[in-house]
Amino acid sequence: MLFASHMTCSSFYRSLFRSGIDLNVDKKFKNLSIFTTPATMIKQNKRRLVSSPMAAAAPVKTGGCSPLKYYQEVLSAARANFTQEISFQCKDKDISLAKALLHVSTEYEAFIAYNREMDANSFQNEREGSEVSSEGLDLSQTESTILAGKNIEDWLLELDAIAKEVEVDLISRDIGCHLIEVLEAVNSVLFESMGFKRSTVVDSSCSYLHSVLSSKCGSAILLSIIYIEVCRRLNLTIVGSCVGEDFLIWPQTENPEELFKVNSGHSLFGIVNGRCVDNPKSKASDLNSNSLMGLDIATNRDIIGIYLANLIRLHWKRASRMTHGLMLTSPLRPVHDDKTDGSSIPLLRPQDLRLAIMASEKLLILQPHNWALRRDHGMMLYFMREYGEAVQELSICMAFAPEEEAEILEPFVEKLHLLRIESSWKSLGHKGHLKVT
Repeated sequence: MLFASHMTCSSFYRSLFRSGIDLNVDKKFKNLSIFTTPATMIKQNKRRLVSSPMAAAAPVKTGGCSPLKYYQEVLSAARANFTQEISFQCKDKDISLAKALLHVSTEYEAFIAYNREMDANSFQNEREGSEVSSEGLDLSQTESTILAGKNIEDWLLELDAIAKEVEVDLISRDIGCHLIEVLEAVNSVLFESMGFKRSTVVDSSCSYLHSVLSSKCGSAILLSIIYIEVCRRLNLTIVGSCVGEDFLIWPQTENPEELFKVNSGHSLFGIVNGRCVDNPKSKASDLNSNSLMGLDIATNRDIIGIYLANLIRLHWKRASRMTHGLMLTSPLRPVHDDKTDGSSIPLLRPQDLRLAIMASEKLLILQPHNWALRRDHGMMLYFMREYGEAVQELSICMAFAPEEEAEILEPFVEKLHLLRIESSWKSLGHKGHLKVT
């Protein structure tokens, strides 16, 4: 089976929702760093659990604490570990794609487990009519259940084992280590022996690295990352770039012409990228050695960003399933004509909306100067009815967005200020509504 890396990545160099993710930082963005250094973000985002816990990583103590407290600690540690892994103090080449994505998986699983525990407690309280306390439980086994019975090191060993199997395959066939033979062996092990395949339906089960390593079925970007990680263990550097709607990968070489030489019906470039290279509708089919050299090679941080952008779209799509076609920026356009208030916000699935926000928070750590991403993040907070935090994010966005975008945001942010005041008023037990005009 040939490896197909076609994906709907909405390109890392465009906005998550049809606006660009720009890697070129304008001069006016330089002062934004006061808002967005990792330390500042950790301080600013100490809000309720299901938001973005980013306290400093600390050993998770499982014995004698409640499940809820345990999952809180796991959430906090996973976010801090992710932040440390992609820190701009680290050289890009030293970032482990697998580790970064496994920290994302850990945060996801802890969040799901926390909500499951909350639901179980609520159900138990309803049945017995009394509050149930789980303080003092011994959760020594809980840590291993976060990532399907394994910890991060175990999942990294899974990737090591795949690379070892490729080496065994090369030895058993008594062939040398020519580039094309190594790539054919990687394909043989991944897609024939182990049965990895691209999922036809993109959902949570195929969008987190540990799940894909377990089920052997995943999204295109995750299959690309697994391919890169396996080859890295074989001392073979695989690079990649967004080309249209595809994320293409190829072995790093000083002689790009050899990637397009056809042997046994396939080129090296085709062996790695599969059918999308032969699809005349794909921009990949137009590539040659000259145009390949002109592509911007994605850094490890870029690849993590592409993955997180896909994750945001996945969870936003699931969150807004009942309001098909709802765009994050939809409320901005009619703001002068409608009566924006809390009751007019469409009802979205809160768990998936929170997961989209969590992915957006991590992407903002990677791209703190991206005004469009910050706008989208602020809009998700609005849909979550977290008006104070939405005002903060959108106000920062307004300071650095193009003038025409800032003019659209300004009246909306003013109304959010009023909604925030009304929320505070109601929380104090007052009745009635403030008139939002």
